[in-house]
Amino acid sequence: MLRPKAHLQSVTAITPQWLEERGLKAVLLDLDNTLVPYKTYGEAPEGLVEWLQTLKEAGIQVMLVSNGSRRRVRYWRAKLGVPGFGPAGKPWFGFRKALRRLALTHRQVAVVGDQLFTDVLGGNLVGAYTVLVPPLSKREMGYTRLVRKLERWVLRNPSFGLAAGTNEEFDPKEYRQEPTISKD
Repeated sequence: MLRPKAHLQSVTAITPQWLEERGLKAVLLDLDNTLVPYKTYGEAPEGLVEWLQTLKEAGIQVMLVSNGSRRRVRYWRAKLGVPGFGPAGKPWFGFRKALRRLALTHRQVAVVGDQLFTDVLGGNLVGAYTVLVPPLSKREMGYTRLVRKLERWVLRNPSFGLAAGTNEEFDPKEYRQEPTISKD
């Protein structure tokens, strides 16, 4: 349940072709530390809006599924031009709600996020194609910082983590990268 199907170094590595090769028609995206650094407002990170537009032009449905506040999710929905909701109650409820809204099956949807115990677990619970990306920032809630220690152990453990057979090459020592999308 904690093993993502793929690990990519950035959400922008997900292209329409990549999705098509896997039979995926929609992407459910986490917000904080996946698309934008935690607690940031302002302009969208460089290249993010263009990447989202490329997906939409290719007919890929995109939706934010966040545990962030309604206010924060509403702000970023408008800024990024995509639908979404929050707080979603991940891992248990948000992805099921998103699948109903999209009217797609779990096999047609990718769940992309930076956390094993919300994004990957929740996506796997509904049977979606899960993608783990490194967090954009080291700034996080205190609780999340504690959970990251457990995540790193899981990622290094061959029984649970990425070494247990995901589609992408991965070195758990490099899991905590600096942002791959700038804050500007």
